[in-house]
Order: sequence, then C-alpha cells, then structure tokens
Amino acid sequence: MLDFKINKKECTQCGLCVKECPVSIIELRDFPQIKDGKEKNCIKCQHCLAVCPTGALSILRKEPQNSMSIKGDFPKPEELTRLIKTRRSIRKYKDEDVDKTLIHEILDTALHAPTGHNSNSVLFSVIDNKADLAKFREIAYNAIKKHALEGTIPDKYKYLSKIQQVWEKKGIDIIFRNAPHMLIATCSSTVSSPVEDSIIALSYFELLANSNDIGTLWNGMINWTINNIATELKECLALPEDHIFGYSLIFGIPATKYARGIQLEGNHINTISL
Repeated sequence: MLDFKINKKECTQCGLCVKECPVSIIELRDFPQIKDGKEKNCIKCQHCLAVCPTGALSILRKEPQNSMSIKGDFPKPEELTRLIKTRRSIRKYKDEDVDKTLIHEILDTALHAPTGHNSNSVLFSVIDNKADLAKFREIAYNAIKKHALEGTIPDKYKYLSKIQQVWEKKGIDIIFRNAPHMLIATCSSTVSSPVEDSIIALSYFELLANSNDIGTLWNGMINWTINNIATELKECLALPEDHIFGYSLIFGIPATKYARGIQLEGNHINTISL
C-alpha cells in the first residue's frame, strides 16, 4: 500500500505532483489521487512529497514535516570547487578515532545518493573504531599469507603476498595505511546497477567526509583481497551473500595537512557538436 494521502485543507490543486511523478501514476480529480490499478508502478521516489509546496501530500507513511526543508543555505559554487580541487587521497592518519556520531551522520546523509531505478539498495558496512580495524587488518593479512602458502592467489594479485610479508617482518601496513576506519559499499545483485550505485554513494560519503576534515583513500587492495584472494572475509564482515561488492574506502583524521591543490596535466573533455 502506498498510503497516498492529501490534506485537502492545505492542497492548492496546483498539479505539481501530477507533473513530477516519473511514472505518471498520479492524476488530478479535484484533488490528486493514484490512478486505478497503478500503485504497483510506484518507484518510491517520493518526488510527489518533495515537490508539494504546501506540504499537503504524504505517501508511504512519510509525512512532509519530517523531511528536511530546501530552505536554507547551500554551499556556494566556489566553495564546492575548492573542496573538489583540493581533495587529496590520504595515506597517513592520526592514531585516533573519528567521533562515531559524526561517522554515522555522514553515512546517513551519503545514502541519499541517487541509485538506478531508485532502488536505494546500497549497504554501507563500516568499521567505526580503530580497535576493530586493527583486528580485521590482522585477519586480512593472515588470510593473504594462508592463500599464498596454499598457492591459491591468482597471478595478478601475487604481489599482495609480498605486501603481507612487509607487514609481518617490518610492521609496515601498505594495505590499510594504519587508518582507523574502513567503509565498504555493496549492493543487491537484483538491482540494475549495483556497482555504480555503490560507487556513487561512496563518492557522496567522501566529499562530505572531506568537508568535515576527515581524510579518505579509495582502496583497491582491500577490494582485491576480499574479492579475489580471501573471499571468506565476506563472511567475517557479514556482507550479504547476494550483494555485489562496489568499492572500499579507508578514512580517518589526516596526519598531514596539504596547503593547496594540484595542477592537472590536462582535462579530458569531449565536446559533442551535431
């Protein structure tokens, strides 16, 4: 049930909800209503709730007064430009936890990122304290060693065995960079774009994290360790069996402060003229 309701005292019959419904299942008959037999076509985007200027419409048991208002300050274009152009991949972190409340606030916001067909199926799996990250680091390095001894590491990833040896002999952590936190995005295999949805959500997380002075690093070596070397780590992390692995980030408070952005060798832009 969509639980589509109209507060007739507040509704101005403007028809915006009808015009903005992406699957055209709302019609205006005195007041907005769902077309007969069309409830099943709703993609649960809540566009109708979001567009209503008077807050007269509720759907899916979502009340307009519980949504964040669009009224207020937005980042100025130059502020977003500075954030994007000065963002750096962080490989050195302070030995301290980021506040858990802040981590989960950023996660909650990042999950508002767009997804294919509005599936909203991205799952964030986070290690939000350095003690648990240290435990997982040991488990991961031990798993790499085990598979190296068994000769089951694909040729493409055998160099990770040498990285494991560096960790074992010298205590140098090349994979996790001594970061206090790790974030993995996965998505149900049943949706149309699981990898893309996961990466978009992680991108939202990264930018918001950087705006809170939290450094991040997109981490392919964690991906390869979990997906191509030691798949048993998925169970250790309680990743759903039917989920496709999107990507992973490590993050924490940077130990290094950068003074400026870099200068690219050139932008790759294809301007199409027809």
